[in-house]
This record gives sequence, structure tokens and C-alpha cells, in this order.
Amino acid sequence: MSVGEQPLRLAVVGDELAAGVGDPKGLGWVGRVTARTPTPTPPAVLTLAVPGETSTGLGARWEEEADRRFAADADNRLVIGLGRADIGAGLSLARSRLNLANILDIADQRRIPAFVVGPPPGRPADADRLADLSAAYADVATRRRVPYVDTFTPLAAHEQWLADMAAGDGVLPSQAGYGLMAWLVLHTGWHTWLGLPDDTV
Repeated sequence: MSVGEQPLRLAVVGDELAAGVGDPKGLGWVGRVTARTPTPTPPAVLTLAVPGETSTGLGARWEEEADRRFAADADNRLVIGLGRADIGAGLSLARSRLNLANILDIADQRRIPAFVVGPPPGRPADADRLADLSAAYADVATRRRVPYVDTFTPLAAHEQWLADMAAGDGVLPSQAGYGLMAWLVLHTGWHTWLGLPDDTV
């Protein structure tokens, strides 16, 4: 079903990155992507963020919380903004993979289209583990034919991203960083996923 036949309702689940914490404009990547999504009527984008949440926590809550925002007469879709908390919590790659797999499998069983945005670079000390985590998430999503946005690989050595992170606390991006994340989302299958003409924005 393409956008326009029913009102579009997106539940965006994730951590503080999904909420745009640290962005002085208050938009984050979600707000920027929404503003650049040319739907016939404005979509209802509902961000359900829990700071510092692991994929285990996300897996435990997403379904009930999304259900409370979905509507019977809407085109309900799930956007999963994965964070970096699994590393700090010491979760194994196998556990992180399983957590995402369970979320995507339940969404598929319920015929809820899903779109996954991976974790961006954070502290330099975590770079290798984040690269592995992002690759693991990408594999899980790809195997299920779910769009996956790798934000880690293109931004790990991106001068503007690194400068933006260095200007802040080194954990959360600011205006420029969220803008880069939004660009990656918009140019990695977002419009195709929504049934819109193309990703040329």
C-alpha cells in the first residue's frame, strides 16, 4: 500500500538519539526526515524514546507502546532507532542480534512495516565494538528484507560529524550531526519504504 490511501502513522522507538537530545533546534534526525517527507497529508510521527535504553529494553516495550499510538484506520509503521547502550551494558553481539530479530519478526507477523536506523559513532574507545554492532544489526535486517540505515560507517571518519561531536559532550550530536543522520536516512530507502516516488530530496 502506498502513502495516501490511508493516513500515515509512524511509531519511532529508540533512545535519546531518536528524540534528538542535544540538538539546539529540537528536531533531531526524526524531525528533519519528517520535514523532508512529501506525503499528501502530514504524517503522524510519534517518537517513543527512553534514554540509555538497550535493545533488550526496547524489545520488551515497543509492541505495547506502539499499539497505543497506532490507529485502525491508519497506515501504521514502525521506525526503530537503535542506540549504543548495548555496548555499555555488556550485551553480547548474539544477544543484540536476537533482540532485533525478535522485534522484526513480531512486526512482520503483525504486518507492521519496519525500518531500522543503526547506531551512529560515539566515543572513539567504542568504535570497533560499534562497527561490529552496526554490522550485526545490518545483517539481521537484511536477512529479513527490512531497510537498514548504516549511520556508523559513513560517519566514523566524517569531518563534520567528528567536529560536531567534539564541540559537545562527545556522546550526543548537535545540529550538524543530526542533519547528517537525517541525510543518510532520506537517501537509504526511506521514500521507497513509504511508497513515495524516489529519494531525491
